[in-house]
Amino acid sequence: MALSADTRPHFTTIAAFVSSLDREIVHLFRDVLLVCDEMGLIGKEMFAIDGCKLPSNASKEWSGTRADFEKKAAKLEQVIGQMLSRHREQDQAQGDQNLATREEQYVATLQKRARKIREWLKDHDDKPGKTGKPKKSNITDNESAKMKTSHGVIQGYDGVTTVDGKHQVIVHAEAFGEAQEHDLLQPMVDATREHFRAIGKDEDVFRSAKLTADSGFHTEANMKMLASAEIDAYVADNRFRKRDPRFVDADRYKERHRQERAKLKGRSGLFSTADFVFPEDLSHCLCPAGKRLYRSGHNVEVRGFVATKFKGSKTNCLPCQLRRKCLRHPERTEIRQVAYFHGRSAQGRDTFTERMKRKIDSKVGRALYSLRVAIAEPPFAHICRVMGRDRFTLRGRRKVNAQWNLFCIVHNLQKVARYGPGFA
Repeated sequence: MALSADTRPHFTTIAAFVSSLDREIVHLFRDVLLVCDEMGLIGKEMFAIDGCKLPSNASKEWSGTRADFEKKAAKLEQVIGQMLSRHREQDQAQGDQNLATREEQYVATLQKRARKIREWLKDHDDKPGKTGKPKKSNITDNESAKMKTSHGVIQGYDGVTTVDGKHQVIVHAEAFGEAQEHDLLQPMVDATREHFRAIGKDEDVFRSAKLTADSGFHTEANMKMLASAEIDAYVADNRFRKRDPRFVDADRYKERHRQERAKLKGRSGLFSTADFVFPEDLSHCLCPAGKRLYRSGHNVEVRGFVATKFKGSKTNCLPCQLRRKCLRHPERTEIRQVAYFHGRSAQGRDTFTERMKRKIDSKVGRALYSLRVAIAEPPFAHICRVMGRDRFTLRGRRKVNAQWNLFCIVHNLQKVARYGPGFA
């Protein structure tokens, strides 16, 4: 501002800068990171990886699979045909001309939307998902994702950061168009290493530093990766709080809410696995109605654990008086199935997930993991609330990633101004 005599560039100039200089912005991020390191603002003792889901310049209404878009286009064309037929009838009957004009404008809007969908379908296919099912695409910005947040469902990107624990300096930032964070841990770890090597730190920064991340990054593959890389990591699983004695009563209100909803729907709660009786040989199990469920699979792997599966018969389940308490959807589910988990992996040894559970459930593990919130969350609050950067204004992952890096650069520069020698 001083160099430009307080003149302000037009917003199109700023947009052109962000959208075209993504490589230069990465180098600028590293330059600021080097300044922070030289000033001693980076402790390199503990890092926290976390993500902040922000909306982008795309509408979630234009999200779906090819089948969804085909159905939407066909429905629009059907409505257009019906309205054009009604126009012809009104012309013959000489009806209200103002109404006809408004409907013609509406037909033109629908035709534009239908053409937009048809043109997109010509050049694009479904995005493949990990389970084989297609992921939802977006006609406006196909690199963005539809994701759930605490404020509802948005169409946007996940701004992920690696934050140092000393002064909450962001040492790596990257935007991903992914609704889930399961596959983002290794790219963040690798890129953080690369940033420190780029500023002259040849030694692996994770050799002595600890790493924390929340349950969104917890998978068996990620735990194996961290163990193989010998990173001292503390990553929570989705049952972490359930095992914490300090949160033993945390779900009492949720349980009351579930009971009230079940009572409202005419159900007093569903039977759980604990309501079934399993003999020692696991040849069968008994349901709460006293009927036998027969073994349908032994030593099968379910989510990385060995289990024995049981299922009932139509003869017993269909006429059962307890169907509404046994099945979540009794109107369309015919029989009850139950899995008895043995708690061991298919190879007969502890999984990497179980090792992480034992590590993070220790007193030291819980104490170290509790620091994650104080490290990872303040930068998001500063960027989104204090700086007011609570959404992405561009389209495409390359441009959005450059914008996210700029947000984080400003955050780090304010750390220099506040805590840097000669500035504080």
